[in-house]
Amino acid sequence: MDTPPESRRAGAPPAFVPLTPLVVAGSSMSPKTSTFPLQRPFLAAASSPFAGARLPGTPPPRPAAAPGAPPLRRHGGVAVAMAADVGADVGAHAADAAAATTVADAAAATDVAGGDGEAAPGRSFEAEISRRRTLAIISHPDAGKTTLTERLLLYAGAIQKAGAVRARGNQRRTTSDFMAIEQQRGISVASTVMTFEYGEHLAVLLDTPGHEDFAEDSFRALTATDNVVMLIDAAKGLEDRTRKLFEVCRLRKLPTMTFVNKMDRPAMSAFEICDQIEAEFGLACLPIVWPIGDGDRFRGVYERSTGLVHLFTRGDRTDKAGEVGPLPLDDPAVADLCGADALEQLREEIDILDSCGHTYDAAAVAVGDMTPMFFGSAMTNFGVELFLRRFIELGLPPTPRESSVGEIAPAREQFSAFCFKISANMDRKHRDRVAFVRVCSGTFTKGMKVSHSRMPGKTLALTRPTQLFASERETVDVAYPGDIVGLTNPGTFAIGDTVYTGGTRVVFPGIPAFSPELFAYIKNSDTGKYKNFNKGLSQLLEEGAVQLLYPRGDEGQTEPILAAVGALQFDVVQQRLRDEYGVDTKLEPLAYSVARWVVGPGDDPWEALTAAGRLFNVLYAKDRWGRPVLLFKNSWNLSQLATDAPDLELQSWSFAPDDVGAKRK
Repeated sequence: MDTPPESRRAGAPPAFVPLTPLVVAGSSMSPKTSTFPLQRPFLAAASSPFAGARLPGTPPPRPAAAPGAPPLRRHGGVAVAMAADVGADVGAHAADAAAATTVADAAAATDVAGGDGEAAPGRSFEAEISRRRTLAIISHPDAGKTTLTERLLLYAGAIQKAGAVRARGNQRRTTSDFMAIEQQRGISVASTVMTFEYGEHLAVLLDTPGHEDFAEDSFRALTATDNVVMLIDAAKGLEDRTRKLFEVCRLRKLPTMTFVNKMDRPAMSAFEICDQIEAEFGLACLPIVWPIGDGDRFRGVYERSTGLVHLFTRGDRTDKAGEVGPLPLDDPAVADLCGADALEQLREEIDILDSCGHTYDAAAVAVGDMTPMFFGSAMTNFGVELFLRRFIELGLPPTPRESSVGEIAPAREQFSAFCFKISANMDRKHRDRVAFVRVCSGTFTKGMKVSHSRMPGKTLALTRPTQLFASERETVDVAYPGDIVGLTNPGTFAIGDTVYTGGTRVVFPGIPAFSPELFAYIKNSDTGKYKNFNKGLSQLLEEGAVQLLYPRGDEGQTEPILAAVGALQFDVVQQRLRDEYGVDTKLEPLAYSVARWVVGPGDDPWEALTAAGRLFNVLYAKDRWGRPVLLFKNSWNLSQLATDAPDLELQSWSFAPDDVGAKRK
């Protein structure tokens, strides 16, 4: 059953025990000097000896550290305290830092009743930034990514029933997989944005497609997030798609948390999974919770910071999980419910973790060198709420971003944002296109006038902005850094575009289109639907669902060539043309597998191509911007070009041109 928009923001976390010190066995650290997270950052107070010794919870600028305090490291412009010299004086340094943390004090002193991106009365701009968390989930197909997304929405109060990707009846209708092709095939083919309140915080969740044919869409979503959850199938460990997506996260130094899913099925041991992550990714694993058994012997998880056991029970998969406890580890009921053998094994494993495992390092987590780990079962709703609470505590708020004018902090007064995704036909009645824009700095207001990075001298009015929740949209009047806003796109925006205010031109790094590997002519089966055919191709092209090329000399653009990374992209385009535009099509595959854009020498790539002379075993084409693209049958033909035309400069990706006027007809 659909939930009315106003009820989505009503979710609030239940009362729970704050994080408490973890005594590391075999170390010289007392509870007062442990570097494990000790309490919720938004509950930190100057009176606490640990306040401020946390992951960064406020945007820059941060106050200077107290004399003699641990050194500061920059993570995208956010200063984070390093735990380089953990000793008896850590508590004193942390207290000094907390006393100077104005943003946390301001947030605690304001009224927190409000939502939908609007500042509550008295809430400061900095507090609005501090309370936001943006999260993208990455995984291999079938690891349970969409299922985890549904459960997070359930526990946040954003939906009343959680759907399942493969199920019957009402369970089949997932929130994030709202496209017809996604519901029919049981896969995600496009990233989805969902915004919801959780307690005092506002979360922006991006569900990315796991299938390798839609890797570009996942990459775009990762450019818009500040935090990542790496979802792992407990039975399979690290898989190919997870490895590739993690490399993108590593390049961007994104904080990465790990959720090991499907613990209610036979699984690898938790130690094996940790060893695999550390060996392959070089990440320090820090289990926040530890599983008790797996498969039929799965009894729950032990929360290391509180010493509490959360016991597993199977219930209705669409509702919140029933949970026994949480109970202290020494509670006799734990032994009765878990069994003596399981309890003894748990104690042994906890001793190993405490004596040999890592301690919490805020700086390492902030730059993606340490991953907090969670275990659970998204399908049975177990461990999801605990993860959500801890993510809100440990996740980073919006961080500064590099641009053409240097690093731009979220608290910068001038507004700036970039487009990372475009969706066509979100409203079938109006055939509209929506540009997904990530706010990076300043305050967005409805109707504001901005400059466009590729339209020098032109001003745009951003009217009809919306806040996104999967396929549904609500009008939004104001948005802050970290928010994702939907803007009506009449063809003005391309993926990677920047909009900004102020007299200085701002351009964030572009989002590239990668080299396709499959090519096919696409033919309209009904000439009477020529207009719908062209409109559909144009809008799906803007969306990035596929790339579109034309043979050189096809001035009338009558022989479009679909170019894709995987065959499933062809299927999606054909089905969407049929379902959304009423056009049946057929494909004629081409015997080419490599594409390269001509970029030089010189300023005009077409002149460079002409100067190179005749090239053999090559198909000359042009992209949507009129730039030359060469198609090769195989990599050997590509390498041969180095001999035939050594001066020709090629590249395997492309960006939208810097100036719209540069587009070649």
